[in-house]
Amino acid sequence: MTQHAEGAYYVPHGTKWPIVGSLGMITMLASAAAWMNGSGTAQWTFWLGMAIIIFMMFGWFGTVIRESQAGLYNAQVDGSFRLGMSWFIYSEVMFFAVFFGALFYTRALVVPWLGGEGSGESTNELLWQGYTAVWPTNGPANVGGEFGTIPAFGIPFLNTLILLTSGLTVTLAHHALKKENRTWLVLWLAATVTLGFIFVWFQAYEYIEAYTELGLTLGSGIYGATFFMLTGFHGMHVTLGAIMLTVIMLRAMWGHFKPRNHFAFEAVAWYWHFVDVVWLGLFIFVYAL
Repeated sequence: MTQHAEGAYYVPHGTKWPIVGSLGMITMLASAAAWMNGSGTAQWTFWLGMAIIIFMMFGWFGTVIRESQAGLYNAQVDGSFRLGMSWFIYSEVMFFAVFFGALFYTRALVVPWLGGEGSGESTNELLWQGYTAVWPTNGPANVGGEFGTIPAFGIPFLNTLILLTSGLTVTLAHHALKKENRTWLVLWLAATVTLGFIFVWFQAYEYIEAYTELGLTLGSGIYGATFFMLTGFHGMHVTLGAIMLTVIMLRAMWGHFKPRNHFAFEAVAWYWHFVDVVWLGLFIFVYAL
């Protein structure tokens, strides 16, 4: 590894990690497809693929951390990292936009149309007699079975307060880092990590209640599908964000990051604020309205 001059174009060195990650993803995705089609051994190869991906992440991120700590990255590399993270978050915005769009299309257009709104004749009488265009819906003639909904001002509202508070604590941690106050940096990061995992725990409790007591499942018509797709993927993002914040906290305890050089911290903070904003949309359009 060699030092790169300030302003010089950075050419990454050769590395085995991309091919290792590709093998892990191929193994995991092919196994997932076989598992869903009844293969008896696919579940084991699925977890093997997952293990390969985790191994790749530890190895690749570890390499980047060591290079960063060694001072091998210049301003051009830092700019590349920032641009890459910006595009990654943009792709995540588009990812959730698709599911929010499906929710809007279904709720504002499809359900009213099936109920006869805007058509010259009663659509529901032609397709499914007795269908009532109300939201939430589980399909005609209760295709998805009877279910209850989760009230907004219960666990969802509590989780909203938790995530908003965690956005404040990670911001306070950033300010502490800029002021070179490592004690408060670690404490505020610890608070953020704790709040993140509390959110995940409450969402797991909510899912258990939905399945066992409310009859609300992925099979509960279009409402169940959109509810679990949106909240489930968001919960996965919160889990990943909390894990990343844990790594950042451990690095801060080891003395990593400088007041003017801490992109890894900023990248995770950006991701966490994105997760907060998505949840506000979920709370409003999935739970409250």
